[in-house]
Amino acid sequence: MKQSKLMCALGLALAATTLSTAAMAQEGPNPNRVWVKFKSGAGVSANAANARSGLAAPANLGQRIQALRGKLSAAKAGDAELNYQFDRSNTAVMTLSSPEAVKALRANPDVESVEIDQPRYLQAQSVPYGIDQVQARNVWDANRDGVLDTGAANGSGIKVCIIDSGLNKGHEDFAGMTITGYPTGWDTDTCGHGTHVAGTIAAANNNVGVVGVSPGKVSLHIVKIFGSNAYNGSDHGQCSWTYSSTLADAAQRCQAAGAKVINMSLGGPSASTAERTAFQTVADAGVLSIAAAGNDGDSSQSYPAGYASVVSVAAVDSSNVKADFSQFTPKVELAAPGVDVLSTYPLKNDPLVVGTSSFAAIPVAGSKQATASAGWVNGGLCQTSSSTWRNKIVVCQRGTNTFVDKITKAKSGRAAGVVIYNNVDGPLAIGLYTGTAPNLSATTTTLPAVGISKVDGEYLVANLAGKTATVDATPSVANSAYETMSGTSMATPHVAGAAAVVWSAKPTATAQQVRDALDATALDIDAAGRDNNTGWGLVQIPAAIAELQSQ
Repeated sequence: MKQSKLMCALGLALAATTLSTAAMAQEGPNPNRVWVKFKSGAGVSANAANARSGLAAPANLGQRIQALRGKLSAAKAGDAELNYQFDRSNTAVMTLSSPEAVKALRANPDVESVEIDQPRYLQAQSVPYGIDQVQARNVWDANRDGVLDTGAANGSGIKVCIIDSGLNKGHEDFAGMTITGYPTGWDTDTCGHGTHVAGTIAAANNNVGVVGVSPGKVSLHIVKIFGSNAYNGSDHGQCSWTYSSTLADAAQRCQAAGAKVINMSLGGPSASTAERTAFQTVADAGVLSIAAAGNDGDSSQSYPAGYASVVSVAAVDSSNVKADFSQFTPKVELAAPGVDVLSTYPLKNDPLVVGTSSFAAIPVAGSKQATASAGWVNGGLCQTSSSTWRNKIVVCQRGTNTFVDKITKAKSGRAAGVVIYNNVDGPLAIGLYTGTAPNLSATTTTLPAVGISKVDGEYLVANLAGKTATVDATPSVANSAYETMSGTSMATPHVAGAAAVVWSAKPTATAQQVRDALDATALDIDAAGRDNNTGWGLVQIPAAIAELQSQ
């Protein structure tokens, strides 16, 4: 089922990896490195191995580890490299060769539990690839070779208004910034989208996390129209949609707050005459509005990006190739990085716990933000509900019917919660921003639900019958989390931040002059001249500054 274009334009959570602090190193942590807790007692398998070798003494932890490694090898599940041995707690840390080896490890009779060896990061800062792709550091990083002398061209003195799902103001990468907002609750973000967008624009140049296009220099005004505490017709705080009237009112609030640039990583499929007039009025007042072109991957037009008074932004990858999801229309004006963009994130995910086993889980966007604990039942593909699901956690396999239909069927069976596991390798991130079917509709669901990987789901179904499962779909606030997301939502803040940096080089310039400078100097990366895929091309900040200052 195809989701609405509003949700598409909100951004694609294609690779949801929440990081505890700084960005992943080039060679990331191994997901098959795990903590292994052995059952109390001597160990059945290890003592059997002792008996075969003529040893009468009970197996110690080291012998149990060796027996376990031998069993994995005999089962052709690969070797288990021993990293650490903790005799006092009867645990070891081992690196397995594959997810299948982890699965085999969980099934070993001497093993009580297996959990991921969670990564910890040096408190250091990384530069997302998009920052250099738009050449932001070429104008404000004095330590960079060839940096231009552009005076105070770093975004200082320019206010950017972000109309989105709010902001986790307490995040470490916004410390010390000038940030205001509306309504009460604007400084929280239960959806994650707004905080991610804000980080691309303004994450501070400090020793943690990431850095933005205008690192900690622009001032921000946040108008929250999605998520909890959103205002005026936002359907009681859901993360997926709002009304054009709410958007028009938000734009006027941005103008009233003194913003020069508005970022809108959102959109919808139909034009509105009243909304068009509202954005033209804002433009006439000297405000530059920038919006996502949309993520349907076709030639349909999204709004407000389709209005003449709004800059429409397409997404490209790290090789300057148009993203396959990026809509291509005659209104596309500029392009910016929008594939696998690392930025600030306000939430962290709690694991799915079944018995004593824990599994990495990602809450289903739009599901009820709650925790449910109960016995679990295998629902298969969850195509039809069952009376046996009552007050149970239903485990569903991905496939055939949509995610939202599976959750609806579980609700009909009066289930307490839902777990959906992948039918292909890898984690399952089920979000309102994925842009690929099957998907959630714009309607939120009324059960807590999480997604887990294929190998974890298969292990759960095969080995953990009769255990209690705890599903936690409640967002946990994290002030030091980062996440990779994709979409024209991620491209748009690169352009908004660039506009602020360029404008700060000549504060007396008009919004139209800034827009013209960005267009005239964009790097042509597709068909010669302006094209529907990437517009005039990839934003280039130094050249745009030079163009603006020459006027």
